[in-house]
Amino acid sequence: MTLPAAFLERPITHRGLHDRAKGVIENSPSAFKAAIDAGYGIELDVQLSFDAQAMVFHDYDMARLTGEGGPIQTRTAETVRGMTLSDSDDTIFDLQSVLDLVDGRVPLLIEIKDQDGAMGANVGPLERAVADALSSYDGEAAVMSFNPHSTAMMANLAPNRPRGLVTSAYDPSDWAPLSAKMCDHLRGIPDFDSSGSSFISHEAKDLGRPRVTELKAQGATILCWTIKSQAQADAALKVAQNITFEGFIPA
Repeated sequence: MTLPAAFLERPITHRGLHDRAKGVIENSPSAFKAAIDAGYGIELDVQLSFDAQAMVFHDYDMARLTGEGGPIQTRTAETVRGMTLSDSDDTIFDLQSVLDLVDGRVPLLIEIKDQDGAMGANVGPLERAVADALSSYDGEAAVMSFNPHSTAMMANLAPNRPRGLVTSAYDPSDWAPLSAKMCDHLRGIPDFDSSGSSFISHEAKDLGRPRVTELKAQGATILCWTIKSQAQADAALKVAQNITFEGFIPA
């Protein structure tokens, strides 16, 4: 399914319009409200709770954003909802709560974090939780993942939602403990067609990769991550059709 035009009309905020210095933390209600007020789309991340609910959170370990270490997957959704994000008044919330908050006002780009640990086929619970939450949502929402198996599963669970791959140069030194062999495999984006994707969100500094050019020529939508200055935006938009950004306001 093709990515709707709404995802290309304005830049997309990376984890919401966050500003930690102002107590507005990534993937928080405040960051999402700020993005909605400014009319920007929202990219967000989901992780799985111990009781198989989709929680809006980027990291596997909770220490950086809550001060309490340990994997989010070892905590129930009720416990996670009660945790405050560091340097803010916001608590973590689940995907359904985000959908209720956004209510179709801006497009949502939902990244399903790899739960397999090796970008392999051991997926399912998080994808089902995301599909269940989206089943009654009327707004524009697309799903994507670094793990092609996750994206392919969403083709079956939520066939009416656009889906894509998050892609990268996959420098093994940046991706440990992912194997060098898997990095070599994923770098070439070989799973675009088999995963049922219609778009990629590619690492901005690697947009010159020939495979990206090839996919664009074949009709794939090209997004990119993560733009942190106007100069980076100008360069990326020579290839990409939209950007995800943080730390500045695009022209």
